[in-house]
Amino acid sequence: MEEHQDWNAYLEMVGKDSDKAAYTELFTHFAPLLKAFLLKSGSQNMEQVEELVQETMIKVWRKAKHFNPSQGKASTWIYTIARNTRIDSIRKQVRQNPNLLNADDLYDSDAIMTPHNTLIELRNRRNIRVELKNLPQAQAEILSLMYFQGQSGQQVANALKIPLGTVKSRVRLAMEKLKLSLATHELDIAQDEGEHA
Repeated sequence: MEEHQDWNAYLEMVGKDSDKAAYTELFTHFAPLLKAFLLKSGSQNMEQVEELVQETMIKVWRKAKHFNPSQGKASTWIYTIARNTRIDSIRKQVRQNPNLLNADDLYDSDAIMTPHNTLIELRNRRNIRVELKNLPQAQAEILSLMYFQGQSGQQVANALKIPLGTVKSRVRLAMEKLKLSLATHELDIAQDEGEHA
């Protein structure tokens, strides 16, 4: 698709008239971009990414009537749905297998910063900062470097002069301790996202 396409108009046609041709245009343009966006997050394999793209585009079809061009562009709206779909997928996986949770899932450096996402990010940071005080210093230090300074596990290992395996082990232990405390905060956030999606 060409860059000059008016995606807002296409999305409005889908929302107002359930226009299948407009939806096809949106799908053809955005599906490959969403695949790249979700792959870049690094937390899903290709099969999961394909499923997330399909789920995102189904939500675009269903929620198009709620799109308001005065609040942002169609692309931002669609990417926000993709991001929230990815977060919901991670939460579901964590509920089924808590050991899958890692620090990278808490911090989405590729997130599109809308006012709502910024509020969630600030709330996450506040909640994590409070909970870090209850962790052993070695674990809190690693999570702080990864979460608040955006460092990778390898960067933290280099900075602290410890093996990467030790970093991963401390992250896993810290996340186990944080999991229950953060569950309440996550439920609040999920409810807020449900209201704004």
